[in-house]
Amino acid sequence: MSNVRVLVGTRKGAFVLTSDGKREKWDVSGPHFAGWEIYHLKGSPADPNRLYASQTSGWFGQIIQRSDDGGKTWHQPGTPPGEPTTTPEGMPKGESNKFVYDASPGTGKPLTTHQFYDGTQHPWEFKRVWHLEPSLTDPNTVYAGVEDAALFRSTDGAKTWHELAGLRGHGTGPKWQPGAGGMCLHTILLDPSNPKRIYVAISAAGAFRTDDGGKTWKPINQGLKSQYLPDPNAEVGFCVHRIAMHRSRPSVLFMQLHNGGGALRSDNAGDLWHEVRGNLPTDFGFPIDVHAHEPETIYVVPINAESGRVPPEGKLRVYRSRTGGNEWEALTKGLPQRDCYVNVLRDAMAVDSLDKCGVYFGTTGGQVYASADAGDSWAPIVRDLPAVLSVEVQTLP
Repeated sequence: MSNVRVLVGTRKGAFVLTSDGKREKWDVSGPHFAGWEIYHLKGSPADPNRLYASQTSGWFGQIIQRSDDGGKTWHQPGTPPGEPTTTPEGMPKGESNKFVYDASPGTGKPLTTHQFYDGTQHPWEFKRVWHLEPSLTDPNTVYAGVEDAALFRSTDGAKTWHELAGLRGHGTGPKWQPGAGGMCLHTILLDPSNPKRIYVAISAAGAFRTDDGGKTWKPINQGLKSQYLPDPNAEVGFCVHRIAMHRSRPSVLFMQLHNGGGALRSDNAGDLWHEVRGNLPTDFGFPIDVHAHEPETIYVVPINAESGRVPPEGKLRVYRSRTGGNEWEALTKGLPQRDCYVNVLRDAMAVDSLDKCGVYFGTTGGQVYASADAGDSWAPIVRDLPAVLSVEVQTLP
């Protein structure tokens, strides 16, 4: 019987939850990196025991941690064995901490600037890693989406990082500006049928695609709407919350967009989007994910945008569409249906590949809910964690 490993990043550490294929009883390991913000941790599809974690602190900055044994032990890539992992001043060491933006060729000057909240141009400043996306085929290759928005790649197991500067150097770069949570590259999707195709999403710039392995990029925002943009045909400036796809149909994409229709869909690799909100109770939410075996079955968690970003009516509901959008059903069995005022963040939902498909999500109230029957019923598999920032799941042999 297969096993399941759920990787949970929180405001104060990482947790590893494990169960057998029945998904009824769970073992909890953690907190790893106690007290640190863990924006994201994810396992390599090529080697399930290779895990990467983004460890962040307002005091000490950014660290990339790696585990080669499924999360039992961790180390900072780039720090040789036996050497201290901190400087005499207590600051983190290691090449894995160094995310250096590329400069314009031959000048040493910044590649470009970006728009700030007040409309002025602002230099790029590295703040943290929001998302780690391991390669589908090589456990030593991993991508990092960072704030201020840029895409980096490591080919040596996260020891060193190099920017894919074609994205930030795209002609629209000076028009990118931060959303409420900063200007972060938070979504990275690798096309399993085309290793040179990558999708990314940036708040608040929009979605972008490369078809040549990251050398050149194009905005894929046609059809998106925003009440905050004076130009209805703007090329960038959209606060995309999340993009998802099914590996069997990588040109079909689903999106959560900030106050611009809610759930959207593209059937042509992002070249054109259309709304599939249908009967959802709000046009706002962060996560969106796809059933492991049914590419037309998708999941979202609607949230009230303007009244505290909490579930409508205080009822925590996952909505499922079996038709690729437009027609949605509320999934409530096992979820609190009164006095619930939590949020579910963009990276805090995941789907396993068992049959029946398991669906997982974490809340800012510290609960991680799981459904072992594709969403029909739910149960909390752990409670009282720090606020959950990310949830990923691995289906293990």
